[in-house]
Amino acid sequence: MKTYLIKNAQLVNEGRIFRSDVYVQDGRISQVAENITLTADETIDASGKYLLPGVIDDQVHFREPGLTHKGDIFTESRAAVAGGVTSFMEMPNTVPNTITQELLAQKYEIGANTSLANYSFFMGATNDNLEEVLKTDPQNVCGIKIFMGSSTGNMLVDNQAVLEKIFKEAPMLVAVHCEDEATIRANQQKYDEQYGENIPMRCHPEIRSAEACYKSSSMAVELAQKHNTRLHILHISTADELELFRNNIPLAEKRITAEVCVHHLYFDKDDYETLGSGIKCNPAIKEKSHKAALLPALLNDKLDIIATDHAPHTWEEKQNLYKKAPSGLPLVQHSLALMLDFYNRGEISLEKIVEKMSHAPAICFDVAERGYIREGYWADLVLVDLNQEQTVAKENILYKCGWSPLEGKTFTGVITHTFVSGHLAYAEGRFDEGKMGERLLFTR
Repeated sequence: MKTYLIKNAQLVNEGRIFRSDVYVQDGRISQVAENITLTADETIDASGKYLLPGVIDDQVHFREPGLTHKGDIFTESRAAVAGGVTSFMEMPNTVPNTITQELLAQKYEIGANTSLANYSFFMGATNDNLEEVLKTDPQNVCGIKIFMGSSTGNMLVDNQAVLEKIFKEAPMLVAVHCEDEATIRANQQKYDEQYGENIPMRCHPEIRSAEACYKSSSMAVELAQKHNTRLHILHISTADELELFRNNIPLAEKRITAEVCVHHLYFDKDDYETLGSGIKCNPAIKEKSHKAALLPALLNDKLDIIATDHAPHTWEEKQNLYKKAPSGLPLVQHSLALMLDFYNRGEISLEKIVEKMSHAPAICFDVAERGYIREGYWADLVLVDLNQEQTVAKENILYKCGWSPLEGKTFTGVITHTFVSGHLAYAEGRFDEGKMGERLLFTR
């Protein structure tokens, strides 16, 4: 592998910003020092730029296998890398669902052959695959995924006895999608009676309500406390749920952690008027009061991780009426840009962004040798120019689906270089696809 010398960067790492050089050799961060004089195959002058550890996105849907008209591991990992995301953890609701060890192994093979970013894949739980779930290796699989709310696909786990067994016997982190199905169905029936087929998109957060989220999340927390499960609740979207989480102990000591997604921080119910199904997702983007509670909870460490729940659908699919328009939106190329927008507004520091998008996922999932700029760690690195602007437009969107709810938005802060496991995968708008990413490993 080539050696790289990054000169004069402003490093954002472990709560500090400081000027430093970084030397990359054999895929690793070989040296971090103020003035490195070693010879390298390529030297990058990072004067005026910020060097961040690569973003680890713990929740994406890259749609392969079975749904590759929407996205695939190659296209979506490429978009991720362009956005500064160097590692991802992908969900099991593909076709077929990833619910056996054989199907899980097949996904890892696709990742090894086609993912430009580092990768891991969740093992999916159902009402009747406990035996397969318990075979999952904690050292090379990111976690077990439970849909406690059907969302997309047919993976709803609603058998209480099965839930008890998974929470009791899971050998690793259990990640859950929490929305109470019975509450949603009752709400849906009311809106069906009122509107028939013409339900307005703005009703989505009333159908997939805050009550449905809290009811399911609180049950998951109760089960985890009962069985001492390592529980991670995905995409928190309500103010109500925040009382379920602690911020008075270090992240590494938490048994119950929570994630917030960029779209729940950025959009609110008023945006349905202009964006409609373009922001329809599960759990729903909700009222301003809920959005207003999420960023403070992130800053005070009740919420631990920032992710995307990147979930592409074709524009044609999204143009259906409410009940047929699928839920999910593509975001992985723009998550860091979104958070830099909050930084430019003075609402979050660069150090906190790095903590929540790089350090915290590494701690939460026990990711081996990633998430920090440390000597000996894998060189997952992102250079950002905060003096440049970028406008999201069709011609620069890399998602296979070809659209974004952020089209027309201009962000200050451009990712200029992305290193994935020491390989310069993206530089100044160009990709080097000569080396794929690495499989994530875990110190459990």
